[in-house]
Amino acid sequence: MQFQWYPGHMTKAKRAMQEDIKLIDVIIELVDSRVPYSSKNPDIDQLANGKSRILLMNKYDLADPVRTDQWVQYYEQKGYFVAKVNSKNGKGVKAVHNVIQAACKEKIERDRRRGILNRPIRAMIVGIPNVGKSTFINSFAGKACTKTGNKPGVTKGKQWIRLNKMEELLDTPGILWPKFEDQEVGLRLAYIGSIKDELYNIYELSVLLLQYLRENYPNAVSNFYGIAEEKASEETLKQIAEKRGCLKAGGEFDLDKAAKCLIDDFRAGKLGAISLEMPQ
Repeated sequence: MQFQWYPGHMTKAKRAMQEDIKLIDVIIELVDSRVPYSSKNPDIDQLANGKSRILLMNKYDLADPVRTDQWVQYYEQKGYFVAKVNSKNGKGVKAVHNVIQAACKEKIERDRRRGILNRPIRAMIVGIPNVGKSTFINSFAGKACTKTGNKPGVTKGKQWIRLNKMEELLDTPGILWPKFEDQEVGLRLAYIGSIKDELYNIYELSVLLLQYLRENYPNAVSNFYGIAEEKASEETLKQIAEKRGCLKAGGEFDLDKAAKCLIDDFRAGKLGAISLEMPQ
């Protein structure tokens, strides 16, 4: 399968970010803890232009905690300020204020030496589609500031959000990059829902996910569905179809519907805490 999705509004959003970058002090990038490499937009590194960088490992409750800690260490060694957050229940969100202050310590001290006091820190928040950026902002601000949704492309424009007297946040639309050099990256982004489901074959995607889970989390599927997982993915999907009542007219198993159930259950964390990649 080939994976690519770069609608016109993303090109426009990237140009706007290039203009706005000169206004901000720090870039906060959200990544999905299940795919901290694949969900990190390489274009942001080019846009950053020497700005302080904060990386928020969102949805850490859905990821393998051992691998997540490995990723935190990996990115800290690369010079990022890193924090784990769960935007849905708010865990770790308040601590991000301290991370912002730490990342901008030199800027704050420089302003103080110049006699500039209480100038708010301006942070730009970025992330690929469906990484949980809007949910994080609403939790961080303590109010509904942005639209949220469980599909990519909800945020279309930018907006400034005043968090407090010392911090302002510039929200930006979720953008991908024009071409995935590694189709494995596109595959992982499809698993977590950052590429529209209509753009690929859900059955093929589920077969590849089953293969990965068999090799890395061998009991995840059988434990959740209460089935004896087969080596052949089609047989496993038939068992899921039977368990979930995914039937066509005449009693035939609806494998596409079963595949959708599997993908949705994975995305919701029902199969357990699973990571799809590890630092190399």
